[in-house]
Amino acid sequence: MEKQRLSDWLPTTNKEVKIRGWDALDVILFSGDAYVDHPSFGPAVIGRILESYGLRVAIVPQPSVHDDLQDFTKLGRPKLFFGVTGGCMDPMVSNYTASKKRRDKDAYTPNGDKGFRPDYATSVYSKILKEKFPDVPVLIGGIEASLRRVTHYDYWSDKLMPTILETSKADMLVYGMGEQPLREVVKLLQKGVPFSSLRTIPQTAFLVHGDERIPKNKNWEDVEIYPHEVCLRNKKKFAANFKVVEQESNKIQAKRIFQGVNQKTLVINPPYPTMTEDEIDASFDLPYTRLPHPKYNKRGPIPAFEMIKFSINIHRGCFGGCSFCTISAHQGKFIASRSQESILKEVDKVANMPDFKGYLSDIGGPSANMYQMKGKIQSICDKCVAPSCISPVICSNLDTSHKPLTTLYQEVDKHPKVKKSFIGSGIRHDMLVPEFNKNADPKELDAYTEEVMTKHVSGRLKVAPEHTSDPVLKLMRKPSFKYFHKFKERFDKINLKHGLKQQLIPYFISNHPACELEDMANLAAETKDMGFQLEQVQGFTPTPMTVATVIYYSGYHPYTLKPTRTPKSKKEKDQQHRFFFWYKKENQNWIKNTLFNLGRKDLAEKLVPSTQNKNWQRVPTRKVKNTFDDAIPSGKRMGKSKPKGRKKRR
Repeated sequence: MEKQRLSDWLPTTNKEVKIRGWDALDVILFSGDAYVDHPSFGPAVIGRILESYGLRVAIVPQPSVHDDLQDFTKLGRPKLFFGVTGGCMDPMVSNYTASKKRRDKDAYTPNGDKGFRPDYATSVYSKILKEKFPDVPVLIGGIEASLRRVTHYDYWSDKLMPTILETSKADMLVYGMGEQPLREVVKLLQKGVPFSSLRTIPQTAFLVHGDERIPKNKNWEDVEIYPHEVCLRNKKKFAANFKVVEQESNKIQAKRIFQGVNQKTLVINPPYPTMTEDEIDASFDLPYTRLPHPKYNKRGPIPAFEMIKFSINIHRGCFGGCSFCTISAHQGKFIASRSQESILKEVDKVANMPDFKGYLSDIGGPSANMYQMKGKIQSICDKCVAPSCISPVICSNLDTSHKPLTTLYQEVDKHPKVKKSFIGSGIRHDMLVPEFNKNADPKELDAYTEEVMTKHVSGRLKVAPEHTSDPVLKLMRKPSFKYFHKFKERFDKINLKHGLKQQLIPYFISNHPACELEDMANLAAETKDMGFQLEQVQGFTPTPMTVATVIYYSGYHPYTLKPTRTPKSKKEKDQQHRFFFWYKKENQNWIKNTLFNLGRKDLAEKLVPSTQNKNWQRVPTRKVKNTFDDAIPSGKRMGKSKPKGRKKRR
């Protein structure tokens, strides 16, 4: 690999701008993350996309908001607009734990140092820019803007907040993946169209003041949801809004959404169609250095980068639609897959990095095994309004063949410098069970499972059944736990066949809506019976734009509007969590007494029998994390203090 020069990165200072010979900038980006020039980091992708359109682009990573605010003025005034993002994770998730305690580390900052990203960073940055440059348009995007585009519940302040366009004072919001709307924004601006006239670009949102006309578009139908002020007074109407927003966000032919807020009208234009293979390839094939900016060389490694440094993201999107997950709200439910050629080209680039030792840490995405999966008959998908393609059952129109993925793994492993490629993203185990995935050829499913277990796992395979209670799983949009049993049977057979000692690592969530104390006791007892001794559990964290969060705040399921309870008090959460530690002596009397009071002496005997069995498999599951699924740079489902995953929180 050729030695890289400072000018290989997007400029971050006036000195770097001058190195490129520029006397002015077209776009200046502000990000809550440190600048890592890698296709898994959104700010870098946006910068490279804009650069590919011939624009002169600079980026100001983690500007200081504690001094004279010179970071916001040092590069001057851009010709077209400022772009603002809070980073690859919602800043509140980056800054706080599920118990609302400030985190000790920030995975997207050198050395994991905290304090470089303000709370609600997108709004903070945008308001400063509007104060300093009131006549320069500000365009916001990224996961924070995307998930806060309508009235939403903010867990950390424990209140409903209006669209982030209102709090940030920004001129336009791009939601979801930004490549397609930005292409149109730049195209029109270069033609001389004023920024204020950009009102009919798909996948954008903006506010219309009372005296302005809402632009017409004969190609779109419109739908109006309850105003922000009504939501503040009526939790059921707030819940009802979410059904509309989620369905329209995941439709091929979506409606334009209107919402009143403070005597203005929020307009959310329908999304673009799913990116084609050529479009997503073009995004990943841009000239990234794949490295952090040299300015960080003396500050220490960036944890999020170190985690995905030798990983390959092969697709975007997730059709699981899990109730606690934000991936589909940001990346969409339809899968955009890269071509095998583009992926292998990136593998070659990674393999030739100076410090590559022969091991790829992950070939995955928000979910590891959704590559190249889509509807068999597109016209059926065009009419679909279901938020999930695999809940409550797998859609008969969904092609769930794992053969393209198995073939891809085998092609990657043919590279002479690749000793082993791991699958670090979470695998949808239910899709590998023929009893659940009736669309697929059982032989293909077994071939994929065997390929993964024998060649792409280092002792442990991560899967996410999430719970054992069918009512809770139904609300989660996850399949019955019986399919986890079925998968474990197949897993054990392959272990035996090849003389392996692979471990199955199941992930579970406590405190989820509809989950009662007895459900957690059942979960603990059933996993104990299976030989698992769970050491840690993920606590449900309400994050904007999920079914579970709407239920948490409002008490109503947005699709049925029926009352649905959620554990909310610290006492309830601690009690649910405690069942995972049935093997600790200090918990045993409490477990017995609690289950006796619930009339479940049978469960008490299972969890705390008179003679303890010591032969349990100790399984480290996720620590208490958040559920922003695409927060991990590689797109993995992330629990979402991982420096993870989705891919994408899960």
